[in-house]
Amino acid sequence: MSELRIILRHAGTVLIGQLAVMAFGVADTVIAGRHSPQALATLSLASSIYISIYVALNGLVQALLPVWAELHGAGRHTALGRSVRQALYVCAMASVLGMTALCWPDPWLAWTGVPPELWPQVRQYLQVLALAVAPSLLFRLYGTLNQSLGLPRLVTWLQAGALLVKVPLSVVLTFGMGSWAGLGVVGCAWATLAVNTLMLLTGLWLLRTQDIYRAYRLWQSMEAPDTAQLRRFLALGIPAGLTIMVEVTSFTLMALFIARLGEVALASHQIAASMAAVLYMVPLSLGIATSARAGYWMGAGHPMRARRAVHTGLAIAAGMAVLCAGGLALSRHAIAGAYAKDAAVAVAAAAWLGLVAWYHLADALQAVCVFALRCWRVTFSPLLVYTALLWGVGLYGGYLLAYQGVGSWSASPSVRSFWLTSSVALAVVSVLLLARLEWAMRRPIQSSR
Repeated sequence: MSELRIILRHAGTVLIGQLAVMAFGVADTVIAGRHSPQALATLSLASSIYISIYVALNGLVQALLPVWAELHGAGRHTALGRSVRQALYVCAMASVLGMTALCWPDPWLAWTGVPPELWPQVRQYLQVLALAVAPSLLFRLYGTLNQSLGLPRLVTWLQAGALLVKVPLSVVLTFGMGSWAGLGVVGCAWATLAVNTLMLLTGLWLLRTQDIYRAYRLWQSMEAPDTAQLRRFLALGIPAGLTIMVEVTSFTLMALFIARLGEVALASHQIAASMAAVLYMVPLSLGIATSARAGYWMGAGHPMRARRAVHTGLAIAAGMAVLCAGGLALSRHAIAGAYAKDAAVAVAAAAWLGLVAWYHLADALQAVCVFALRCWRVTFSPLLVYTALLWGVGLYGGYLLAYQGVGSWSASPSVRSFWLTSSVALAVVSVLLLARLEWAMRRPIQSSR
């Protein structure tokens, strides 16, 4: 099978799973919105805090994909199994950090300016989600293992199946059944915990029973922590996790700044941000598939094939970005109208969706670059680039352009200001990461085995 078909098949499978996971949040939003305005506000605030913490921890685990793909390509099956067991220590450390932050969220609530009357319910919601951190990260470990082996299908089936459980369970736990009044919006959190635990238990059962995992001898006694290997894991994973956190928080803070412009501005921006998030699933899936193939070929001792896999992934991402951006630009009025009944919100959202189309062109290339760079153990420079440009140019630049003016340009208090600066920042990010990737691929990999 050609490299093109392998990457497309892998990415397509991952994409279905990612969209299913995204649907978890969409379903909870709809359910909370139907329960009460306060429930929706609680969910929105709690989810923003949870996602900011979880994505960083998730990135820590996801960054191990090229390491395991490399071991897989080298045929070092038992070494891969040992590496997975060592990664359990990373998951344990990450789980403790995440649970601590979520169990005592008051500093986050104060920093984000959450109204005091919402604190009790937001605190309760986050404390339930704290219990979900460990099973979520362990399932992500299982998912990363499967992706590194080129076997994402099982994970996708579990994610899609979990959606069928998550939605009705959230409804029942939120609204109740019969004479039971339900738990309110906190029911969505309990449903998340239950579903994540169920996915983890099913993943463990598959690891134990499926022949495809037998060669890796995963079910051996835990070795003592290998400090050298753990340091290499953290050197790769911490910058990767922080990079994702910078990207996510830039969107969160952008929404907070835009909230000052009024309800129409915020509502129209949320529509644009939602479409940007949906479109991002395509290059995200391609990035995962590309890094899995590049890591495999590096481990197999074929660096030229690894480079070819990266170039193939980038070409697919560019082509898909043009199609997605073009489709969005042509259908932006219809999409905005489907999202919003209010005419003013729909008109504004249609305008921002045109900017999202340009934003996505840059977003697609940089996403694949970030994943591919991990195969050459490059994670720190993307973190610096993200921080300087997404926060410095995109976020802070948008704030200046909207509220203070920049140079000869007077202040333009509009959502457009933030999307313009963010698009420019991301375009520069793409150029810099493409250059860094090409340079990295010209030198031998710094093995972390």
